[in-house]
Amino acid sequence: MANVVVVGAQWGDEGKGKIVDWLSERADVVARFQGGHNAGHTLVIDGTIYKLNALPSGVVRGGKLSVIGNGVVLDPWHLVKEIETIRGQGVEVTPETLMVAENTPLILPFHGELDRAREGQNAMAKIGTTGRGIGPCYEDKVGRRVIRVADLADDATLELRVDRALVHHNALRAGLGLPEIDRDALLASLREIAPEILKYAAPVWKVLNEKRRAGNRILFEGAQGALLDIDFGTYPFVASSNTIAGQAATGTGIGPGSIDFVLGIVKAYTTRVGEGPFPTELDDADGERLGTRGREFGTVTGRKRRCGWFDAVLVRQTCATSGMNGIALTKLDVLDGFETLKVCVGYELDGERLDHLPTAADQQARCTPVYEELPGWQESTEGARSWADLPANAIKYVRRVEELIDCPVALLSTSPERDDTILVTDPFAD
Repeated sequence: MANVVVVGAQWGDEGKGKIVDWLSERADVVARFQGGHNAGHTLVIDGTIYKLNALPSGVVRGGKLSVIGNGVVLDPWHLVKEIETIRGQGVEVTPETLMVAENTPLILPFHGELDRAREGQNAMAKIGTTGRGIGPCYEDKVGRRVIRVADLADDATLELRVDRALVHHNALRAGLGLPEIDRDALLASLREIAPEILKYAAPVWKVLNEKRRAGNRILFEGAQGALLDIDFGTYPFVASSNTIAGQAATGTGIGPGSIDFVLGIVKAYTTRVGEGPFPTELDDADGERLGTRGREFGTVTGRKRRCGWFDAVLVRQTCATSGMNGIALTKLDVLDGFETLKVCVGYELDGERLDHLPTAADQQARCTPVYEELPGWQESTEGARSWADLPANAIKYVRRVEELIDCPVALLSTSPERDDTILVTDPFAD
């Protein structure tokens, strides 16, 4: 059976939640492989709105196994709260329906404090983080001082891990003017939350490989977007993890040869939350119109998203770095009513034409877009479920996007509703 990786192909907020939910009906397992509870997925199912952060989108679908992989960093208190919230909406969550990798790093309260303190003191170079401790936890992971889910099961190990972390963090806090961490209070909090987390703990790598051999379909769900990748994104205004498709393998413990289809989620225009370069950003009426019609406010932060025209250069780049086999084009209906649409087909930098975004931050900031204009359409595409429902110019727009990014459209989404989706190529097809 085919296994599918879903990744955002821009700066996040592309509509991954709906697409993952749409695909999850045909999957047996849905696995998160990176990021933390700074990710926001909004699902609309039969008129009920579910807002998820840490949990995989498949958790709201009965009969599926949801998995939080080791590539995720997990706030245990937030997870418990999120589970309680969706239980209140009638969703059943049990150790049979949710597994957390035993080697998943834990976000602790001091990670969030450090995150916010740094952001608050970096007036000249704000990254635009959510302040939830994601980055500091990833730092501790590579610094070999993080506390992992399995550590909660042994008190002696837990104390050793906490002591190692505090040596590092108390020194950092002193430099930032923060008080020392209360070791006893932290240990007490971890011991209290441990039973709530350990009941979901499992060797996820083993379970997923067994599921694959048994012929189960696995859907791997990423967070954020490929342009926020720690290596290939608009550094330093990026996430603290690898957000491209290759992370699906290392973030769950399944081999890359087990991935059969990579689906990139692409918004029909471009948005970004937070700081960093944005070549096609619009500070005019068109940008305001895109934001209003698209309801462009962050699921997690509530921050207004920056809006701009579709950037084919960037998406072509992310299709390459993730090895995308197809894209799901979302929010096409937001473009309804525009007389003319613009698509970025290249950049100009210091008088030179570029076909990719340069790596150097100063060069990224100086890139200006080269646009191609396409005719818009006045008819509504909202709710379209077949090509026959689309205006001719909307189809031309989609086809031109495919040409420019060198990747075919596999799915086309025309509203937040799950069934308002046109299937072109089935990612799960064998």
